[in-house]
Amino acid sequence: MEWIIVFLLLVALAYLGWQNLQLSRQIESRARELNERWRRTELNSQVEQGARALFQEWALTEEPRIREDAIRRSEAVIKGKVTEHLIPFFPSFKYNPKDARFIGTPIDLILFDGLSEGELRQIVFLEVKTGRSASLSGRERLVKHCVMEGKIGYEILRVEGVEKVGSQ
Repeated sequence: MEWIIVFLLLVALAYLGWQNLQLSRQIESRARELNERWRRTELNSQVEQGARALFQEWALTEEPRIREDAIRRSEAVIKGKVTEHLIPFFPSFKYNPKDARFIGTPIDLILFDGLSEGELRQIVFLEVKTGRSASLSGRERLVKHCVMEGKIGYEILRVEGVEKVGSQ
């Protein structure tokens, strides 16, 4: 009977050893997982801090150039807008300035060539480009294609019953 108790104690001891080994493996695995997660978080944090520092350094060194470029672009846009309005009065403008009507968008001018002399020769849709802005925008291209394909109409809209505002 003694040997049964010893045997049962040995079985219980083996079982407890096996359970201890399983728990040790689980603890070790969880510890590795937590350590790896912490390392990734720490690494990401360091990378993020480094990237932030690099961006701040870049912003400080590049800000004057960016501001200068923004001013230069703004000046170009303003010059372009002014030129669009004044182009009919330039010596190189081949039409009579009286025949030009500023629209602005999607095209700059409509020219009624010869209208001021009482002889309308043609109607011209004119887009003014200055500096390096040589290409047409999408909307400008749509207008150009419509004109080139002859998809142009003329309508009269009669409005009846409109009263003066403020009259009685």
